[in-house]
Amino acid sequence: MFALPRTLRHFAATGEGLPPDGAVEVDAPDAALRAALTAARSGAWEPAAELMAQTRTARDWDRRGQYSTALAELALHHTGWLAEWRQDRPGDPDLALVAAELEIGRAWEIRTAARARHVSREQFQAFHGVLRDSEPILRTAADTNPGDPVPWRILIAHAMGLGAPRAVFDDYLTRGREADPHHVGLHARAVQYLAKKWYGSHAEMFEFAESAAVAAPEGSPLRGLPLHAVTEYALEHEAGIGQGPVAWSRIEGLVEAGLELSAAYEPGDRRAAGFRNHLALALIRSGREADALEVFRLIGTDARTFPWAYLGDPREIFLLMRRGVRVHVARRTPYFGGSVPAPAVAGPSDGAAPADAATAPVAMAVALAGAPLPDVREAVLITGTTVRLAPAPGGGTFVEIAPSADPPGRRTGMRGTLLGEDGLPRLAGTFSRGEEWPVLVAVKEGADYTLHLYRDGRLVAAHAWWADLAEMPTQQEAVDRATALAAAYGMTDHRPLTAVLRGTGDPRQHLDEAFTALGLPSLPAGFGHRTEPLSELPGAQLVERRSFFRAIKESLSAHSDGASGGELPPLS
Repeated sequence: MFALPRTLRHFAATGEGLPPDGAVEVDAPDAALRAALTAARSGAWEPAAELMAQTRTARDWDRRGQYSTALAELALHHTGWLAEWRQDRPGDPDLALVAAELEIGRAWEIRTAARARHVSREQFQAFHGVLRDSEPILRTAADTNPGDPVPWRILIAHAMGLGAPRAVFDDYLTRGREADPHHVGLHARAVQYLAKKWYGSHAEMFEFAESAAVAAPEGSPLRGLPLHAVTEYALEHEAGIGQGPVAWSRIEGLVEAGLELSAAYEPGDRRAAGFRNHLALALIRSGREADALEVFRLIGTDARTFPWAYLGDPREIFLLMRRGVRVHVARRTPYFGGSVPAPAVAGPSDGAAPADAATAPVAMAVALAGAPLPDVREAVLITGTTVRLAPAPGGGTFVEIAPSADPPGRRTGMRGTLLGEDGLPRLAGTFSRGEEWPVLVAVKEGADYTLHLYRDGRLVAAHAWWADLAEMPTQQEAVDRATALAAAYGMTDHRPLTAVLRGTGDPRQHLDEAFTALGLPSLPAGFGHRTEPLSELPGAQLVERRSFFRAIKESLSAHSDGASGGELPPLS
């Protein structure tokens, strides 16, 4: 009874110092890597080769490992540029490293990240076959890159997949430490190997992580390695006193040490993002949401694949956890006389402006509801949000949120808090509940475009086209999404849409192609270029925000009028 009013009163304040959802990226490439990935997607391998050579010359092993992983991920589905690199420079040590990463990526794409009990026998056979065949390629990467620890991190992943004898792991770890005794990637992979679910034990894993952290130089990111162990441990044992074989006091001490290490880095420091993401999860599991909120502020937009991939889609889980932390903090803040603590930090130290509404990518969204305008109007009434509706060719209805039509003092409130910050997609999940017709939401954030299909309040499918990142769905992922989208609109052949979903050209063009492939009307011409593009469409009308009880009354009134043959009340 008391928690909801506190949440509604304080939730907005918990967002201070946090970038909006649309600005968050997982494993976001730096400017140099982003340029190399973009060039590679267009077929030019030279920028990637030059970038990798620079890391080798500078002996910047952490960045080298990040770059080789990202380039290999791109090569999983864009192979032409790598083939040309191999043809022109067959003995290039940097090419050898990317090729080694690629082999591991191919194997794990077959196996997937699912627990072993959910992986079929055929998948395991193919997984092991790829790994066995890749060993010469991995050995070449190690031989042509003397003094580089990254190949040994890759070889540890190879040993994990094949279940190689312990002596093999020990040898790989020793060789990698000889190259760089404090390489974060090498040690993080070793923690995974030593986890109980793989080939070690809780005791051995924690001992290794803590000893490596103590031996690392003061302020080194490797000092956060025990937080990786806390994550691995928490996958099998809930945090808390008396929960699991490892003493709670030990876990608590490692989390405290992680907080101290985090305080030594500036907000938004990319070197700290790896262990800070693990720290945020550890604090959440420990019930320390206020501390977790501050760590999320320090992370900023730099979400990482791990630990969040253990729980589902990394970006989705990161945002879900961040929102959950905000709710917990808000509901525990006294309604009267209480206030959410202001951020302890001002923002990133690299000279970048804070990621607020003025600097983050502007989100623009338009939905196409598969029902006539009067039916959609009735459905959106209950949301209490000011929306604009416009009739679409074919009998559907375009929908957009219209904040400009609200008086300044009424643009936030109960439903804004409850609906969260996901805007129109979340709103579509609300007003489609109980309806048979689909709602397809197109969203532009920065230069990227996404599609969200909702039906009966449920997200059925989602897809993104990235302007300059290396992300691309696998063939099976594209087939699954295309099949779900096509089924919603009565189409039996998903293949044209599948090809569109795997497109790597202009994101807006692919979005238009998707609507065409589904037999849907084109999006308004202004979408992606200006906010509220429906305002200039013929027949566009507003459904103004109203109180919760008035919305219910009007919904009931609409049902009553419809049953008696009367006309719907005029739109506002």
